[in-house]
Amino acid sequence: MADFLLSRLVSALVVILGVATLVFLLIHLVPGDPVDVMLGESARATDREALRIALGLNLPVSEQLLVYFSNLAHLDLGRSLYSNLPVSQVLAERIPATLELAGAALLCAVLIATPLGIMAAVRRGEAWDWGAMGFSMLGVSIPNFWLGPMLILLFSLWLGWTPVSGRDSLAGLILPAITLGSAFAAILARMIRSSLLEVLGEDYVRTARAKGLSERGVVLRHAMRNAWLPVITLLGLQLGALLGGAVVTEIVFDWPGVGSLMIDSIQKRDFPVVQGCVLFISLVYVLVNTLTDIVYGLVDPRIRLSGSR
Repeated sequence: MADFLLSRLVSALVVILGVATLVFLLIHLVPGDPVDVMLGESARATDREALRIALGLNLPVSEQLLVYFSNLAHLDLGRSLYSNLPVSQVLAERIPATLELAGAALLCAVLIATPLGIMAAVRRGEAWDWGAMGFSMLGVSIPNFWLGPMLILLFSLWLGWTPVSGRDSLAGLILPAITLGSAFAAILARMIRSSLLEVLGEDYVRTARAKGLSERGVVLRHAMRNAWLPVITLLGLQLGALLGGAVVTEIVFDWPGVGSLMIDSIQKRDFPVVQGCVLFISLVYVLVNTLTDIVYGLVDPRIRLSGSR
């Protein structure tokens, strides 16, 4: 088990360092100078050069990269080029909103997908099955940037049930969570159906039925316990997709999270904040996937043994 944990932690560290390097290099390839954005194109050359030196942008990219990793080693993400506040402080103000949205979307997806997937598997080939799979196709096909405005138009403007945007009340979380969780619910429902269909044909399920257990007991107490194994992996993998999709959803609903902060920082060429946002999303994605591997290894010893070799 120790070898398995060590291999997963080393892999996670390598991925995080690779992502940090790639993000740093890509950001410096983006056209546009943050100094020109901050001072305007009409600023004097001496003022632009003085600000560039003050921000450390006059150094070669290789030296900037070394300084960046040196700061990361001390858990220092730098300071915003605009507000001059520490990037960690700027992120700390936005992270709770993003985690709240991702958690609500995940809960919404599980609550929608679990009954749909179970009913589709239990009533395979019937109307329930066709309806659940039809919902899955729609959920995967409809993009967030279209679904969000349609939900706002229906529930906020026409019916007046929810706020249009913002994080001022719990009701303001409903539409963003549905928008972000709908595609995940569609994928999750198909996975639950597929996994449950495989399990329902196992010998121990037939034995449980032969003992006289009710169909509900057979499905929920016996079949679903093993059917959740591949679903756990999917939950971990898709959480990173939820954080990525939160960028679009936060813009549509004016949600004050890391996604909207990143887009605003890209427009301002605020390199340290953009790097901090991408690094946070990547870090959460890698950590969740690592924890998923560990949990899966604990549940299934075969994964643990194969992963430690």
